[in-house]
Amino acid sequence: MTRLQKLLLVSVLVGAGVAPLLRATAPEDRPGAGAGPVVAVRAARIIDGRGGAPIRDGVVLLRGDRIERVGSAGAIAIPPGARIVDLGAATLLPGLIDLHTHLAGEVGTHWEEQLVKETPAKHALWGARNARLTLRAGFTTCRDMGPTWPYVDVDLREAIDRGAVPGPRLMVAGNYLSATGGAGDARQFHIYMDVPLVQNLADGVDAVRHAVRTNFKHGSDFVKILATGAVLSKGVPPGAQQYSDEELRVAVEEADRWGRPVAAHAHGADGIRAAIRAGVRTVDHGSMIDEEAIAMLEARRGTAWYVPTLYVGKAILEDGAALGIPASEIERQRVMLDAAHANFRRALASGLDIPFSTDAGVFPHGRNAREFAVRVSNGEKPMHAIESATRVAAEAIGWQDRVGTIEPGKYADLVAVAGDPLADITELERVGFVMKGGEVVRDRLSRGGPPRED
Repeated sequence: MTRLQKLLLVSVLVGAGVAPLLRATAPEDRPGAGAGPVVAVRAARIIDGRGGAPIRDGVVLLRGDRIERVGSAGAIAIPPGARIVDLGAATLLPGLIDLHTHLAGEVGTHWEEQLVKETPAKHALWGARNARLTLRAGFTTCRDMGPTWPYVDVDLREAIDRGAVPGPRLMVAGNYLSATGGAGDARQFHIYMDVPLVQNLADGVDAVRHAVRTNFKHGSDFVKILATGAVLSKGVPPGAQQYSDEELRVAVEEADRWGRPVAAHAHGADGIRAAIRAGVRTVDHGSMIDEEAIAMLEARRGTAWYVPTLYVGKAILEDGAALGIPASEIERQRVMLDAAHANFRRALASGLDIPFSTDAGVFPHGRNAREFAVRVSNGEKPMHAIESATRVAAEAIGWQDRVGTIEPGKYADLVAVAGDPLADITELERVGFVMKGGEVVRDRLSRGGPPRED
């Protein structure tokens, strides 16, 4: 992001009245993180994210922003003076994780229109709103896959970390890499029109290497590279590989030097296999994944993941016109939908751990949990689906030391629903309690207090 863009974003935040709330240090680095008064959260059942049987009549003890103990009420002694949050008959779970979001910008405005009619400042302000909606829906950690206006997500991550705006913990792409004429080419309008501030094209190994370095220089946490065409774009069709094997390999090689991962947008089987061979950490969408690619992922278990996005296809077909999606792109999705679901079932049957992701931003934020019902309708067991959005998702991004399960030492990121999601997975679409880092941001379930919405 240029100095002019950063000054523009700061001016917008000041004008919105949030700049005075900025803290000098990120929550993770606060003196005394993990210290403070003890809080006991009680619930009829606890699903801890590790796949075991729920803990009945459960208690989570936390101090400051960290979990200290978890277990049944009979095994956990609540210290005198502890504040008790009694969730009654609710189910308590780890904060949910979505590995594919696009938080910045206004939903319903096609990305091409955003480039010519909207500003980075507008993108950022809508991003702050969308982050809040996502957190209130129970998603306390997200991986953001890149905004239309580059590096707006970097500033959003920093604003959240410093307390300026509420939102999930973010891992951000900053800017995605694409090839000329490929998915997301910001210069595809016609030869007389350009968007010079959006520099997301890299052709050839040297250009790809330079683009990776540039993204990390400007604060990206990982690289997003578009290995194939896309549904919501012109140019190369979704099934076609758009980056060569060598270009993909160089992106991973350079990211490895920085100690950071690569996520590959990949629909077609050739592009999926090429991305796995190159060493990417996640294959996102993976619509046309085949048996060979599944076997390659099995061989890289624990270092590479297939990260499907299923609900978004349904949303595009049902609501695409209202969301501003061109008819040609809706048709691209129609052609691919059945295969994407069939291939998810194939990968599921193989025993792969499949992280949870949604592509929220194509459809309205806060509806992320609708992905659960689609996965379960395709044969995934509810407990397995919950694991996908907790332990498995945390492992896929290398954050299993801090989030993903309810265990001592991890962040006190907790959510609760009124019923039992193992009996009805759609309960997760109605989250009534959200805690991030020991701070309650939504509470419609606890006994003895008024409802709270931050």
